[in-house]
Amino acid sequence: MPPKRIDKKSLDQLDASTDIFDSLDTKAKGSITKKDLLDRLQRVGILKDDPRIKEAVDALGKFSDTQKISRQQFRSIVSHNMTIIERAMRGDLVIPDFKNFCTQIKKIYTATKKITDGKVANYIPQLSKVDPKKFAISVCTVDGQRFNIGDVDETYCIQSTCKPINYCLALEENGEKHVHKHIGREPSGQGFNELTLNKDGLPHNPMINAGAIMACSLIQPKRTPKERLNYILDKWKTLGGGERLGFDNAVYLSERETADRNFALGYFMKEKGAFPKNTSLVETLELYFQCCSIMLTSQTHATVAATLANAGICPTNGERIFDAQTVKHCLSLMYSCGMYDFSGEFAFSMGIPAKSGVSGALFIVIPNVLGITIWSPPLDPIGNSVKGLVFSQKLVEHFNFHNYDSVGQNANKTDPRLQKNETRIERINSLCAAASQGDLNEIKLLAARGLDLNKGEYDRRTPIHLAASEGHGNVIQYFIDHGVDLNPKDRWGGTPLADALRGKHTKAIELLKKHGAKNAAVQGIALAEFYSGTATKINLKDSVRLCWAASQGDVEEIERLVANGIDLDAADYDGRTAAHLAASEGHANVIQYLIDHGAQLIPKDRWGGTPLIDAHRHKHKKIIKLLEAQKKSTTK
Repeated sequence: MPPKRIDKKSLDQLDASTDIFDSLDTKAKGSITKKDLLDRLQRVGILKDDPRIKEAVDALGKFSDTQKISRQQFRSIVSHNMTIIERAMRGDLVIPDFKNFCTQIKKIYTATKKITDGKVANYIPQLSKVDPKKFAISVCTVDGQRFNIGDVDETYCIQSTCKPINYCLALEENGEKHVHKHIGREPSGQGFNELTLNKDGLPHNPMINAGAIMACSLIQPKRTPKERLNYILDKWKTLGGGERLGFDNAVYLSERETADRNFALGYFMKEKGAFPKNTSLVETLELYFQCCSIMLTSQTHATVAATLANAGICPTNGERIFDAQTVKHCLSLMYSCGMYDFSGEFAFSMGIPAKSGVSGALFIVIPNVLGITIWSPPLDPIGNSVKGLVFSQKLVEHFNFHNYDSVGQNANKTDPRLQKNETRIERINSLCAAASQGDLNEIKLLAARGLDLNKGEYDRRTPIHLAASEGHGNVIQYFIDHGVDLNPKDRWGGTPLADALRGKHTKAIELLKKHGAKNAAVQGIALAEFYSGTATKINLKDSVRLCWAASQGDVEEIERLVANGIDLDAADYDGRTAAHLAASEGHANVIQYLIDHGAQLIPKDRWGGTPLIDAHRHKHKKIIKLLEAQKKSTTK
């Protein structure tokens, strides 16, 4: 006999840790191991070194890999870090299906890695010594979910990716009005080190060399040169979640020795009176060269980008470094000016704020979602990383990250901010549910959004099947008027006319026959005659998520749903449950999970079918064996 599931409603003392423990206890044995917890957290992007779970990781250190952890011990372990652990387990982080998101990032990485175009920067001699084959991608979301692939432990110079941060520091210290008395905010249309100023004698924006030099003049000008550099280094460290930084003195010296153009820019601005009073030009240029020579890994760089995506709050330590208004100003200029004289094309094609550097770093911010850093030294003639640009293009082709993807519905792009199967649920199941309820206004709204009225769900049931099953003539007429297929077949070969005949819905039958609908010999029972144990379990909110996961054999998603306290017996509009779908598709792993967790295995759907009947229909021998064995054990 399977262990009896806890009735959560009757036990007031149980907290969120109960659902989370149950989701980790996949065999319902009453215990888990530390590997179960850490693996699940890593799957959703919360890594073992995350400071937000430090107390839990320290407590787990007392247990061996195979040592059993009881429910009570688990509560004690997670008690200090419950908020982030609960959100992670329930899929409440900004990218709920982080595993699949990372799978797609890996695919893009693999495709991009093959590119051999571009040349390593050589106008700064020290940069020319970097291995052109180095390639790293790091992701950090605003909820601190992290993923890394490639040479992510290698350090590199940040070069011009220091410019957004220096601009933020200048804004924080001086305010927007004062800063822009000395720096413009328009694209220059020129090279990043072009000897040019705007009509007011100011650098065009803070994302090109002249503007970045000016920004440095505004950062802690009264301190000593050493104190100013340490101040900036400390800010970078905090932005990166406290991770290690370095400083490449050889690059700094190389920068300084080849800085004729930057000195020329400095003297040009000095001649025009662009600098604040009492600015030391040499100290300002030295500070700029030093900022470009800061060393870090793509992992830390991605966390810095995520801090900007998170309106100035570091995702991994929760510390606010910049005011949200500061970040808004910075992202605006990164969007319009961050990619040298490729900025307009990047904004048009990719539609995201970004900043590149001649070390091969590309620093991308997706506001309110994540930060990404790509590092690949070979550059195009403009000075942008070749692989970085290709990766960016592929990223926005797959995900709806372009700033204007929200205009209209793009069915060809994925929104990683949605729960798993949420797109299907929003589109297909929403239509089916509306059709089953006769909600024509909702159907019209969904159709206006471009949803396919002929699309079927996990049982290949279409909206017109559901409208016919419930006898909603007005909905059927709407479908007829809009050219919907009147003869789609569901899993059982059933057609809408067969559904209408079974329910004895005269108007629906007449309408369908009049327009050429065909019958199919499929038996079924009216909704009101559902097996009582199923009728009370009809719950569209829970069931459609469970049914999609069960139809795909996705135990991981079912575990996440369990962590949310979902009812494993929830039934959809046809009385179909997770057990029905798993049996129909032959997913023994899901059936075993449902058995272990005491789910109902004999509910009847609209057609009077049970999971065992589904398994026999589709000849899934392993499922039949599992269900028959369970049936025998429960009747003893």
